[in-house]
Amino acid sequence: MSEQASATRFLHPRYWPTWLAIGAMHVGAWLPWRLKLWVGKLIGLAAWRFAKRRRRITETNIRLCFPELDDERQRRLVRDTFIANGIGILETATGWCRDPEHLRHRVVFEGQEHMARVQAEGKGALIIGIHFSTLDLGGALHSLFFPADVVYRPHDNALFERFMTRARNRIFGTAIDRHDLRGVVRRIKSGHHVWYSPDQDFGREASVFAPFFGVEAATIKLTAKIARMTGAPVMPLIFHRNPDDYTYRLEYLPALEDFPSGDEVADATRINAVIEAAIRRHPEQYLWLHRRFKTRPNKSDPKLYDV
Repeated sequence: MSEQASATRFLHPRYWPTWLAIGAMHVGAWLPWRLKLWVGKLIGLAAWRFAKRRRRITETNIRLCFPELDDERQRRLVRDTFIANGIGILETATGWCRDPEHLRHRVVFEGQEHMARVQAEGKGALIIGIHFSTLDLGGALHSLFFPADVVYRPHDNALFERFMTRARNRIFGTAIDRHDLRGVVRRIKSGHHVWYSPDQDFGREASVFAPFFGVEAATIKLTAKIARMTGAPVMPLIFHRNPDDYTYRLEYLPALEDFPSGDEVADATRINAVIEAAIRRHPEQYLWLHRRFKTRPNKSDPKLYDV
């Protein structure tokens, strides 16, 4: 399909709500900072109150992962999670629709020497990202310092997929479909860094079970496989909005040593431990709204979610 024909089909009324959403993201990206935070908080509170299915999922995740918290603190963390993810919508809009250069003064980036060392050796790296609410803005801020490709899941809505992919291609070098393993390996072997987030449930066949906050979680095997196929250093990247709600912190940890080990469960456990430690710094900024423990170790195990 030609570019013109593709654009024409998006004029169909079924895409009008998507056009409105895209327009709203462009508007949101240019709001003054305090107003942006206020709108994001309202979105989060509205979702907390009315998105009952997502709230039940979040409540289940928080209960499983933070049993040391009493009921009141768990409820507060659920509410704060929705607020952070509501703000994250505006942060995503900012990352997709604006030049990240205007936020350079808001970024503190630690551990740059770890990636600089990899670059100096001419190697491609596998960057371990995490599904924080700041994910896409974090990618935009990272691009101010280091180039990287990104592995992503295509969106079901063709128009939004077009918008999202164009935005990510502007931020990153190349947006790679998560099913395109050859593309990931090829880019890393040619010296590119690839940002990849392994902290979601991709089903039994793609996973082994490893502890995540003390719960056996389906953990994708692909991280170790890519590292083995490419010989690339695996670089954990942590990013948060600071408590002042004005600045951001990015941090590279040193490349994982002796990874992969050849033991799939041990490697998955290690990746989960790195991700868990990062989440514990600011747990409300994690995407607890998804069913992280959807796949159970045994098919006969009772489901953890009632939705």
